[in-house]
Amino acid sequence: MKQEKASSTTFGHYQLPHNFGLGGVPIGNEFTAVTDTEAQQTLETAWNAGVRYYDVSPWYGLGLAERRFGQFLHNQTRSAYVISSKVGKLLKASKKAIRSDLFPLAGSPNMVEFDYSAAGVRRSIEDSLQRLGIDSLDIVFVHDLSPYNKYLDGKWLEHFEIAKQGAFPELTQMRKEGLIKAWGLGVNRPEPILATMEVADPDIFLLASQYSLIDHDYALKNVFPEVRKKNITLVMGSALNAGFISGSNRYNYAHEMPAEFIAKRNRLTAIANAHQVDLRTAALQFSAMPDVAAAILCGARTAQQITEDVESLKVKIPGDFWAELKAEKLISEEAPIK
Repeated sequence: MKQEKASSTTFGHYQLPHNFGLGGVPIGNEFTAVTDTEAQQTLETAWNAGVRYYDVSPWYGLGLAERRFGQFLHNQTRSAYVISSKVGKLLKASKKAIRSDLFPLAGSPNMVEFDYSAAGVRRSIEDSLQRLGIDSLDIVFVHDLSPYNKYLDGKWLEHFEIAKQGAFPELTQMRKEGLIKAWGLGVNRPEPILATMEVADPDIFLLASQYSLIDHDYALKNVFPEVRKKNITLVMGSALNAGFISGSNRYNYAHEMPAEFIAKRNRLTAIANAHQVDLRTAALQFSAMPDVAAAILCGARTAQQITEDVESLKVKIPGDFWAELKAEKLISEEAPIK
């Protein structure tokens, strides 16, 4: 699999050397129960297909995803791959998860404390390294510090102030110490990204659910110009809007699917079928095309899914397909399609 786009990017504090990554949400059992054996088969298939970027979080399965990724990756040469994890959701030992609605399929005894302080961030990274069984993280994303995070009870700005005084300078210090190579935010909304660039010195952001065939105008017109000014690159997450584009009955991790997005998906599907294009393949390639995109992340719970994702990035999509999407105003006229 070709892995060269990020290294040829002409801007960016941190050059991510691989342009495709495996995301850890499904292996954390968010949507469906995955066995340890199935998880290891998926990771082994990804590795054999040339995938060398992996993204996890303490949040995914409340530790389950990090344990599973670590079980595989700790046996690989550390310099051979890039791994990112996240901070802000600190796991604490408990006899029972603090909320029954958090990853019920994961079977985790951990509870979660939202902690964007300096001490909380450092402890979170140390704990992640233990679960992963490795000695370093390449990228750390401050996770879900956003109005999208319903568990912050509408107080995300209060947590942002804590992060501004705690998490952000601590991550910058850890970068200086060489304990991490880069840091940024991993969020589903643009406001925290724009705010962080004004008060700190991040390297790279995980832009989740914000640049897809369904929804991309705001990112294209507002986020992209600002990250270019700051010399920052983006990891593009949830190009399928958490499986919505490929037919799942959820949109961006929630089961409420806006009617206008369903209608747009139907129109996209009809045009894709007319051009004999796989819509999932087109969606993945679309999110990877902007010059600010250092990499694209795809979650997969089976070996077949990750194989299909890898193959999708190799497919040649006819220009007439993209031209019709623009003519029908289904994608922005300004959206890059090469």
